[in-house]
Amino acid sequence: MAKNLYFYDEGDGKNKRLLGGKGAGLCTMTQLGLPVPAGFVITTEVCKKYYDAGGKLPDDLMKDVRAAVGKLEKTSDKKFGWVENPLLVSIRSGSMLSMPGMMDTILNLGLNEETLAGLAKLTKNKRFSLDAYRRFIQMFGKIVLGIDAQKFEEVLEKQKEKVCAKTDQDLTTEDLQNIVDEFKRIVRRETGADFPSDPWKQLELSISAVFKSWNNKRATEYRNFYKIPHDLGTAVNVVMMVFGNMGEGSGTGVAFTRDPATGERGLYGEFLFNAQGEDVVAGIRTPLKIADLKEKFPEVYSQLVDIAKKLESHYREMQDVEFTVERGKLYMLQTRAGKRTAQAAVKIAVEMADEGLIKKEDAVIRVEPPQIDRLLHKHVDPKAKVKVIAKGLNASPGAAVGKVVFDSEKAKEMNANGEKVILTRPETNPDDVGGIIAAQGVLTSRGGATSHASVVTRGLGKPAVVGCESIKMDVGAGKFEVNGVTVKEGEIITINGTTGEVILGEAPLVEPKMSKELLKLLSWCDELKRLQNWANADYPRDAKKARELGAQGVGLCRTEHMFFEEERLAIFRLAILEENPERRKDLLKKLQSFQKDDFKGILEIMDGLPVVIRLLDPPLHEFLPKYEELLEDVVTGRLKGMDKKELEAMEKLLMQVEDMREMNPMMGLRGCRLGITNPDINEMQVKAIFEAACELKRDGKNPKPEIMIPLVGHVNELKVNKEQLERVANEVMGSSGVNVEYKFGTMIEVPRAALTAESIAEYAQFFSFGTNDLTQMVFAFSRDDAERKFLFTYVEKGILPNDPFQTLDRDGVGKLMRIAVEASRKNKKDLEIGICGEHGGDPASIEFCHEVGLNYVSCSPFRVPVARLAAAQAVLKEKSDKERYL
Repeated sequence: MAKNLYFYDEGDGKNKRLLGGKGAGLCTMTQLGLPVPAGFVITTEVCKKYYDAGGKLPDDLMKDVRAAVGKLEKTSDKKFGWVENPLLVSIRSGSMLSMPGMMDTILNLGLNEETLAGLAKLTKNKRFSLDAYRRFIQMFGKIVLGIDAQKFEEVLEKQKEKVCAKTDQDLTTEDLQNIVDEFKRIVRRETGADFPSDPWKQLELSISAVFKSWNNKRATEYRNFYKIPHDLGTAVNVVMMVFGNMGEGSGTGVAFTRDPATGERGLYGEFLFNAQGEDVVAGIRTPLKIADLKEKFPEVYSQLVDIAKKLESHYREMQDVEFTVERGKLYMLQTRAGKRTAQAAVKIAVEMADEGLIKKEDAVIRVEPPQIDRLLHKHVDPKAKVKVIAKGLNASPGAAVGKVVFDSEKAKEMNANGEKVILTRPETNPDDVGGIIAAQGVLTSRGGATSHASVVTRGLGKPAVVGCESIKMDVGAGKFEVNGVTVKEGEIITINGTTGEVILGEAPLVEPKMSKELLKLLSWCDELKRLQNWANADYPRDAKKARELGAQGVGLCRTEHMFFEEERLAIFRLAILEENPERRKDLLKKLQSFQKDDFKGILEIMDGLPVVIRLLDPPLHEFLPKYEELLEDVVTGRLKGMDKKELEAMEKLLMQVEDMREMNPMMGLRGCRLGITNPDINEMQVKAIFEAACELKRDGKNPKPEIMIPLVGHVNELKVNKEQLERVANEVMGSSGVNVEYKFGTMIEVPRAALTAESIAEYAQFFSFGTNDLTQMVFAFSRDDAERKFLFTYVEKGILPNDPFQTLDRDGVGKLMRIAVEASRKNKKDLEIGICGEHGGDPASIEFCHEVGLNYVSCSPFRVPVARLAAAQAVLKEKSDKERYL
């Protein structure tokens, strides 16, 4: 029969699923011989039983808990509820996956009027005892009894104002007694009963409340955002209390074995004298740097450094530890893998590999693809003249611009309406997680680098400036003041999480550069991956950026984008509408000159690498004036008596546009169909491509154009187009006296093409999956309409696991892709096959492309580094899966 709980000296520290992260860490530290308070962990299986029973603790649990507390009593010479030497405990949550601050903790449990007197007598410190008691009533009242925390905060703040106390530490014994008395009155007023004095009842209710906190609003929002399963449950840790609030010889702190913002080696963290752990993480007081601990307690600091090294060596990972110093003695309360910024994640992974602590493969697998994306976020232009109105702690790097908003719910509302906001608070707490997710960044007037705001924003990759004490916030009035400047809710500010600066107005932002550690990590990715990473590039500037970011080719150059530039659009419209073949030919000749320059620029930048150029894909009417606008102009012209010739010309244009209109243009005259009915446009484009390539070849370059014929659904469409266009290519090369390496292929974006890929492959030298259109056709979704009207609802309700336009639908679209790959390579084993939709930058989709044997994935230039990492991780995951089943 499975046990309900485990003591820290017996639990398996590797079994986070059963013991939760916190419990597993405490077991490991205890078994490593580190100074950990005695305690035990109630398993996550008990949490599941609690929910299965409708929110009721299992019948046998409290019997086991009583026995476990009895064991703690024997080892500590203390007794639960005993006046002479009371045993006090903390109740702490702890899930398998770290969810900092999302669930609840209760400290100093076991206090009542009798044990309070005993604790005061034992410690000879009544002030400390009352401070512990008021904290317990406040936590228990909020978490267990469900009383609004603000009611307690108001009493505390009023007492501080009354006696002119700046901080909680300035409150006297008499002040704390008044606060305790008023806290009790709040409990009676809100619940209709006295504060529970039976320690066993306190314990039972608290265990139940911590289990209940697994499904509180903030924890649920956090799991939804990070895609953490909702059925994991939380463990509950019952730990003997050690006190950091017993005077200046005590304190509490949080430390990281490496800087979580930059990744620099060395102990990094914060410490508060005469405080309990919640004071640091809640940001209630602005803490001191860890160096201050070194000055006052050099032996404790040295011990902490040694422990940090031991933990990092054991876990082979950067650790985030919580500790308390009670009267000069160090106790470790938690260890876990530290949350870190994207910059730190890369630096830590690479340096640990260089140090021999982990392998290169470990470094690659540890960095998450979204973290690479965050490194490419913008920052404040250093050349810009900005008005810095305040400076705080640079808690999470990067820069953000947005409207000031003081309330998390309002932040979510404004974000839903498309407005960018900066969540601005005195300090954040776990209830603000939804607002933090919705905001561009966070600004607080209190707190430190390990406060709630700092930890959560670093995990999200959002900028944060915290502990900006010069800012005086008036949340009720919707404004803050700093250095003579008043900023009201709705006004725009910029925060620079890299420097800690708060800037009035919208500062210009610029693109970042890749660090040497990131470049090294990506080079390791290139050594590991099988998939090549290409980029979508419509202009030479796109190709330049793509190559800078490691692209190995251009997987999609959309030629229609080139026509939309003002000068060219006017010429192309005339060509489309021109009925005289010779004049139309002259107009297309002018466009050919533009197109040649475009193609030459891209081919030259990508010298030696393949460039897939898609011939004109949209229907021609998309380049003409809109029918509705023309109709309105004609009607207006008739009513106002417009000049007869002008009106006739407008009416003729209206008729031409009406003639070209289609009921369903996505499935109408476009792509390869246009190439068959209007071959002169495609011929012009192919001439431009090969003229550009031949010129580059004569200049000693090595252009590699690959011409993509879009929207093929039947093999004969490709056959006709290819024969027609290859003849043009040979004519250009013949007249130039130059041979260019080239390919003709098609985009697989029509379901029929995927199903008949074997026959289509006879005439293709490459395939490229156009998964945007293929997804639309498979689902019968119009992408724009679906995303605007119902896709979010589908994902939210679990009808679809993901937005299929963001993450490839493996069961439907993926099945067609697999069919096409296997069929086309029956007779053409070396057929080049890639993907050119934005799925080519999505890690989950890249993993699938690796599985089915594609040669490359292509995405927008700025997603190339993400795709390089994802391609390498796909190899490592495949290797891991194989080893698991051997």
